[in-house]
Amino acid sequence: MAAEFAIPPTSLLSDGLVILAAAGIVIPLFARFRITPVIGFILVGVLVGPFGLGSAVAQFPWLHYVTISDPHRLEPFAEFGIVLLLFSVGLELSFKRLWAMRAAVFGLGAKELVGCALLIALVLMALGNSLATAAALGLALALSSTALVLRIADQNTPVGRAALAMLLFEDIALVPILFLLGALGRDGAGNDIAALLRTLGLGAVVMIVLLIGGRFVLPRLFDQAARTKSPELFFAVSLLVVILASLATGAAGLSPILGALVAGLLIAETEYNGEVEHMIAPFKGLALGVFLLTVGMGLDLSVVWARLGEVLLATALVLGAKALVTAVLLRMSGARLSTSTETGILLASPSETTLIVLGAAQAGKLIAPSAGQFWEIVTAIGLTVTPILAIGGRWLARRVDIAGHLQGNDTLADEHAIVVGCGRVGRLVAEMLRVHGQAYVAIDIDPELVKAARADGLTARYADAGRSDALERLGLADATAVIFTMDEPVAVQRHVRRLRLAYPDLPIIARARDASHAAALYRAGASHAVPETLESSLQLSEAVLVDLGVAMGPVIASIHEKRDELRAQIMEEGHLHQKPALRTSVRDRTA
Repeated sequence: MAAEFAIPPTSLLSDGLVILAAAGIVIPLFARFRITPVIGFILVGVLVGPFGLGSAVAQFPWLHYVTISDPHRLEPFAEFGIVLLLFSVGLELSFKRLWAMRAAVFGLGAKELVGCALLIALVLMALGNSLATAAALGLALALSSTALVLRIADQNTPVGRAALAMLLFEDIALVPILFLLGALGRDGAGNDIAALLRTLGLGAVVMIVLLIGGRFVLPRLFDQAARTKSPELFFAVSLLVVILASLATGAAGLSPILGALVAGLLIAETEYNGEVEHMIAPFKGLALGVFLLTVGMGLDLSVVWARLGEVLLATALVLGAKALVTAVLLRMSGARLSTSTETGILLASPSETTLIVLGAAQAGKLIAPSAGQFWEIVTAIGLTVTPILAIGGRWLARRVDIAGHLQGNDTLADEHAIVVGCGRVGRLVAEMLRVHGQAYVAIDIDPELVKAARADGLTARYADAGRSDALERLGLADATAVIFTMDEPVAVQRHVRRLRLAYPDLPIIARARDASHAAALYRAGASHAVPETLESSLQLSEAVLVDLGVAMGPVIASIHEKRDELRAQIMEEGHLHQKPALRTSVRDRTA
């Protein structure tokens, strides 16, 4: 009877045990040393994979329970992790922002992919490879890792935006690349071109259906799910939308991750985007962990050791070629030297989709199996060192930044407010602080906005609020307040939550798009959230009443009363019954 309930050592349950144990060890251990867990998951994959401890299972059968003997069994979960990653990227974007990026996606992105592929192919041809083989390897190795780069880079920074544009083009170009390799391998260019056109046409129809249908269906669908007040149903609906969109684009012959991106964009236009992102985050992280484990499992250390010199040389050449081409193209497009340098190094590694393209090249007999295995090892090593490249690129970017004057030489007061954003709203806030004699510093990641603010006499510096040490260098510990003025709802919410956890008494004032966003900011820990829609309505009401002859005093009093009433309603919606305690300044305490 007991034998009927025995768990086979190679079952998914034992694989799940290894994955959860890896997450439980890697995440806290690497977080303690402030190292990205990406490296940890890959190293654990090497350890528990068929080329690590898995190779000793025959001598020690108990190792079945702490190893994963069949990495291919985890590939669907790894793919799901990448799908969830692109879905979360879509949640942080908007159609307006994506439309604004179209020139970078199809201009800079195309140049980056073609330029990297061409340089790598030329080097390979110089080493004796045929044109078809060099082209296949060039296209495969020119791709960069969407899963890792978007996890590392902040999309609200110039580096993150440039990387996102190029990665989006690479994901779009994956299908034509696979068709091209099929044509080169079978000498059936005519048939493959016709199939490619059919796929692109069907894909365009599917995308249009998703965009139009999603705009009408998703708000109603999530509204009904929210009415049930069931987190389980809300989460199930979120996953349903992601999976259906991914299956639709996959069935059309496009990449499933494009469907996930579109699903995220559609949900980002609804008021439920923050809640969906919060619910998806833990599962996205765990699924990406599975993907990284599969990368580590593909590293055969014996082969690496036997061909160590060749592997290291090939990896260095690929990384160097891609970093050089990307940095030069960005610099030619007008990006700062620091941005070009950091982005080039960040995108230097091959991609998880490189493995897919290498498989297609082998199937078309464009490269030999032994060569395919060699470049798969190079790809796995490149993925492993991506976090290290990111750190090195950030360090180098800080040292080659020739725009040091943007940091400002003006001395900050011991106590000052920090205004995040030098746009229209941020500059007005800074101007009012200056008029009333309040010390402040305004920051932005756009150097042109910083220059314009400083030209107007404002105290402005170039800094990225998304980096943990940026605000600390500006005296965050002694700041009188932090004011978020940029129109980036998801980023502001994330910054507010992080600051509130680190500084419980810090006054945090944030710009909100509407009442729902303001409620979400209150839940995140904002002291005050100011919705633009309500403020414009109050100002319009004030102008109308005064023009109709109502006395200014009663009008202002009623406007203040209505503002307090609306603020109380928003805070109640945000499940915040009283505002967080505010830090008092030294002047207030000594008054």
